[in-house]
Amino acid sequence: MIPRTYASEAIILARKNYSEADRIIVVYSKAHGKLSFIAKSVRKTKSRKRGAIEIFSYIRFSAARTKSLDILTEAEIISSFPQIRKNLKKVAVAYYFVEVIGRLTSEGEKNEKLFSLLLKYIHDLRTEVLLKKLRKNFVEEVIVLLGYWPKDKPIKNIDSLLEEITERNINSVRVGKKLLA
Repeated sequence: MIPRTYASEAIILARKNYSEADRIIVVYSKAHGKLSFIAKSVRKTKSRKRGAIEIFSYIRFSAARTKSLDILTEAEIISSFPQIRKNLKKVAVAYYFVEVIGRLTSEGEKNEKLFSLLLKYIHDLRTEVLLKKLRKNFVEEVIVLLGYWPKDKPIKNIDSLLEEITERNINSVRVGKKLLA
């Protein structure tokens, strides 16, 4: 029997307002892969979870299974990466990282190496100055890890390859390119 509640560490990939006070949260978790939750009453000013569900934050969470979307019951910040949030260019790259992971993964597909890779690159982003190179290396490693590209084969145009794989444009790439130009 599947347990009714579960917990893990995760990085917030996306969030969307839902009904009057709730949000739908998409995370990439260490133990469960990509997951979507409903965070009840989180948009109310007195919500304790409100600060913990910012995009690209590293959190520890608990959730309860339901017939539709699971419910986020607890969220505790491990790191909100304040060094990144102070720099607009680094914020753009962090958004790019989480959007790429969100587009290339499917709900419930666990991949601890991918989780570790994403966390490593967000940590590296705190002190990195060569943001274009970091962004390119991230995409290359993710594409190879997920099996979309052979390990030692060079990639001519990383952005067009990524758009070919996802079959759509990566929204944050335009912002990132303008900021990194």
